Order: sequence, then C-alpha cells, then structure tokens
Amino acid sequence: MLTLPKTDLKVSNLCFGGNVFGWTADQEQSFALLDLLSEHGNNFIDSADVYSAWKEGNQGGESETVIGNWFKKSGKREQTVVATKVAMLETRKGLGAKNIALACEDSLRRLNTDYIDIYYAHSDDLETDLEETLSAFNELVTSGKVRYIAASNYTYERLELALKISKDNNFASYIALQNRYSLVAREPYESDGARSVQDFGISGLPYSTLGSGFLSGKYKEGQNVDSARAVAVGNNYANPENYALLSRVEEIAKRHSVSNTAVALEWLRNRPGVTVPIASGRTVEQLTALIQSVTLSSDEVNFLTGSN
Repeated sequence: MLTLPKTDLKVSNLCFGGNVFGWTADQEQSFALLDLLSEHGNNFIDSADVYSAWKEGNQGGESETVIGNWFKKSGKREQTVVATKVAMLETRKGLGAKNIALACEDSLRRLNTDYIDIYYAHSDDLETDLEETLSAFNELVTSGKVRYIAASNYTYERLELALKISKDNNFASYIALQNRYSLVAREPYESDGARSVQDFGISGLPYSTLGSGFLSGKYKEGQNVDSARAVAVGNNYANPENYALLSRVEEIAKRHSVSNTAVALEWLRNRPGVTVPIASGRTVEQLTALIQSVTLSSDEVNFLTGSN
C-alpha cells in the first residue's frame, strides 16, 4: 500500500476503473471482479456519475449503483477507497455550485455510502467561475460528505489557478490530477500533466493507460476484434508506430512471463508524474492479467520509452 500525497488515503498500486460496471460487465460479472480485487488486496476503485450513460438503455450512474450494491453485499465499504466524478453527465452537467451539491447526493445514494473518498471535477468547466466550483467542493468536504477533491482533464494553468483560489480562500484543494496517459498516448501528459503533479506535489492518477485495450495485444494488425472498444482502438492507436511499440511490450512480457498489460502499467509506475495508474478489464481473466506483478529494469523502461 502507498499513501497518496496530501492525504491519509492508503491505496493499492492499481486503481481499478469502474467504467466497465453496467456497460461491458453486468452486475454479476462486476461483483466477480470486485471480489477478486479485494482478495488480492486492491482497494482503490474509480467511477463517475456519467458511467455508463453511453450504453443504449442506460442513463448514467450504473457504475456507481453496481459498486454500491457490492458494498451492501460484501460489507467492504470501509476497506475501500472509492473515487467518483461530477460534470459530464448530461442531466448533471458542469461545475456550478447547485449542480455539484445535487450530483454528490445522487452519487452518495447510488454508492450506498455517506461519504466519497475522492470527488473529481470530471472535466474543466470554463463557463463557471472556479471560485464557485471550489467553494461548492469545500462545502462537501467540511460537511463530511467528501474526504478529498481532485481534478480530471485540467491543464497546468487551470490547475495552478484552482490551487491558488483554494489557498487564498482557505478552501479544500485538489489533491490529484487524472488525465489521459499511456505508452501510446504520451502527450500532452508528459509536457503538461507530469509537470502539474511534480510542481504542485499532488498525485498523478492517469486514465486510459492501456490505450483502450490496444496494449493488451488482442488487437492484431489487419484483424478485426469483436470489442466495445474496437472503434476507438482503430481510430486512435492502430498504426505502424504503435504496432512496433506493441512488439517491444510483448518482448518484455515474454521475458518476465507476465501479461502485456502488467508491463504497460509497470512502465507507467516508473514514469515521472505517475502515482497510481487506473486500468480496467471486463473479465476475471483480464483483471488477473492487470494485477500481475513485474519489476522492470531501467534499461527495459528505456527500451519501451524509446530512449535506447
């Protein structure tokens, strides 16, 4: 376990992404994933109110509901660090004070809990004054409904301003940044997000760390894969440069007799500005691959990075 900077939260070295709950994994499958995570000592779960509104028939909040039902069944709320987010659900959009308060109540109800460990601004809201947003978050912290607040999809400049406003007004401050980062999507995180994490002394909790599953190796060049993420992979990652990178990942994985995903996640843990990577899987087999342990040498990290 490690302690997140500026908090007393002790978390595992993997944060499991709950976007699959209620989307590609139904409740029974989701419970199996959560049970396995718990059995292996992984206590960190990430969700959002918008998960998974994009699925036909869903309205948002499905992921939180699954997690809340699991808490009720397992009795493991107190052993779990749960993060969720506000701003992107169409019916609870933005970071206005009223919306934040109402969205938090919705999330608490769905999660079957009276507090949220980390509550994120899911995306920056340029139409709402940052002081209004941070004042609303601060009220949630002082009331005990939220333990810590964090930012997702914020630039260095906006995060710097948010932290200054919190300091000047004695508000709760963002303790983490969650932006996109992986071996196949290194910018703008390496020039912006990592600098934010290092300069401000907060946690870096990157998402989309496996390139929508591309780094798992199941997407082979010239082959069609039946997957909910296949379109995203084809549009964003399926190119000669990334297939060459995938070959390097596979070479290291074979050397250590572990999965591609274990290697990709360990590479992230060795990168500046990364505290804990976020990753998800829809099956027990995929989760088992995620939580495999591997130690990479500096030469192997450089080989994957492209430094050698």
